[in-house]
Amino acid sequence: MSTRGVYAALSGAMAQAQRLDTIANNIANVNTPGFKRDEQTFREFLTTNEKPDEILDATKIPNSIESFYDMKGGDVSYVDNAGTYTDHSQGRLVATGGQLDVALDGAGFFEVMTPQGMRLTRQGGFNIDGQGQLVTKEGYPVMAQAEPGADPAARVIQMTGEGAVRIAEDGQVFQGNETLGQLSVVEVADRDHLSKIGNGFFDFKPGAPPEVVNVQNVTLRQGFIETSNVNIVKEMTDMITATRTFETAKKAIDAYDSINDKLVNQVGKV
Repeated sequence: MSTRGVYAALSGAMAQAQRLDTIANNIANVNTPGFKRDEQTFREFLTTNEKPDEILDATKIPNSIESFYDMKGGDVSYVDNAGTYTDHSQGRLVATGGQLDVALDGAGFFEVMTPQGMRLTRQGGFNIDGQGQLVTKEGYPVMAQAEPGADPAARVIQMTGEGAVRIAEDGQVFQGNETLGQLSVVEVADRDHLSKIGNGFFDFKPGAPPEVVNVQNVTLRQGFIETSNVNIVKEMTDMITATRTFETAKKAIDAYDSINDKLVNQVGKV
């Protein structure tokens, strides 16, 4: 029966379904500040190249047409999900006028202390909590630059409660005539080592070295926020393409199903 063709078509349909999920998530976050779009990646899985001859040998499969040509499965390839990667390109900067809104114009991430440890984010819509600390909208303290190994508690930016807050382009935070610290903006050696953990935060993947360095060539824009880097036109176009490809794969599955039905119910009676 034509089972191998069904599996090839099915792998294509499953790949497009996963791609549609990723696109839908991008579209849902088009208005999320600092959101970075994701892209689904796939690769061709060639059975001959992926498995040794002693495991896969189509010449030993009874009643297989391929056995006459000793193709060993080389005529069939499958779609393999190679994972998701994040597009870290810059989003647009939109003016808000808020004195605690800060956008990164360039590479880097803010350091934030969460209950689970240090995390990175591009979202710069900050607040001041009841203790006078500069925090994220979730209430997590925003870190100031410090020497490696410094106590995170000593890196909290503490407001004085007097005067307007001013954040310079280099990240220095002022309130009134006092300097409160410099926002910690870091970059990672390899962004592929980062994974999204929700709410705009990034953490390092298990086993990845948590290597960060202070960024020198980034400009901080007070009174701005960075929008998502989702291009809604591109996402809608990709969604249409993925949907049509999915429908094509489904038609192939239906065709193989029809062939198998005839093999079982009609040819078998001859």
